[in-house]
Amino acid sequence: MEAIVSQAWPEWSGTLRKRSGGWNNTTYFVENSGKCAVLRIYDTHKDRNKIEFEHAVLQQLGTRALPFKVPVPILTTTGETMIQLGENGKFACLFRYIDGESPVEEEVSYLESFGEVTGILSEVLSAIDPGLTPVYRPYYELRSSYPLCSAEVIRELCLNPPEPFKDLEAELVMLYRAYRNITGSLNELEGLPHQLVHGDLNASNLLVNLEDPGQESSLLDFEFCTYDLRVMELAVILSGLLGHAEEKKMIRDFCRGFSRSICLTPAEINAIPVLMLLRKIDVFLHFVTRYLEGIDESQVLHEQTKLLSVDLVQLSAGTAEILVILQEEQGSACRL
Repeated sequence: MEAIVSQAWPEWSGTLRKRSGGWNNTTYFVENSGKCAVLRIYDTHKDRNKIEFEHAVLQQLGTRALPFKVPVPILTTTGETMIQLGENGKFACLFRYIDGESPVEEEVSYLESFGEVTGILSEVLSAIDPGLTPVYRPYYELRSSYPLCSAEVIRELCLNPPEPFKDLEAELVMLYRAYRNITGSLNELEGLPHQLVHGDLNASNLLVNLEDPGQESSLLDFEFCTYDLRVMELAVILSGLLGHAEEKKMIRDFCRGFSRSICLTPAEINAIPVLMLLRKIDVFLHFVTRYLEGIDESQVLHEQTKLLSVDLVQLSAGTAEILVILQEEQGSACRL
């Protein structure tokens, strides 16, 4: 890896230190006496078009005067934003290091700021045209997004689980019912407002200010950026806030910040419950695909199945309150 960096980005070469965590990519911090960068290796695909679309969006965002930072690719000596690794065909790219830290699980003071920067990002993304066709499909195109996860495959996995998942029969039945419910509700979503969305904003994909953990310093990981429902950005984030000890405060703070920039239509607000469920089923199919492709061992899907079944229970219990809070905050900011 150090040899690759010194050849493709000689000005940035230095000592590599691997960063822990992350499901889809391997990350290294590259450090020398005067500079620090982040090397990212895409582990789950070798599709140049996906990365080119992501980088085109990031390069345009990098030209905007934003109150937060985004990772902008550093060009190689040949003027590209990525290189392909010879031994395995994976792609790697380099980004300038951004100061900040991931929010700690107990911290909730950053949620209003998170909502505000999410709303600003959504507003800016609505005006960006990367000039390329996205490879990732909208969330609601679930069937075409996961070709290995046909209805028959998911039915067999969930209702007749193989040995590694025999102890999860109740959880898999719950996920299968949710899968059936969501696939019957997708066509009605297509008429809602569409634009570019990040698609995977959560606490692991943002950094907060080192001196003030209540303020975001940057939004990260635009790998799944695509054209989708505008309100899907919000649904993804809200679906990840359920189950926290201060869930109600976090949801209200986030919705208050978000509503300063974005006024949703009544139809978008009404779609939130379906979209939050869609997010959970999308995550399930994502990890089923990784298991079927041999990317993950069975214990990864086992763990995700347990977590997602808990999420479904929390969604069932908390969705109505989320809608009330969102409608109140939107009503205050947008005069609904």
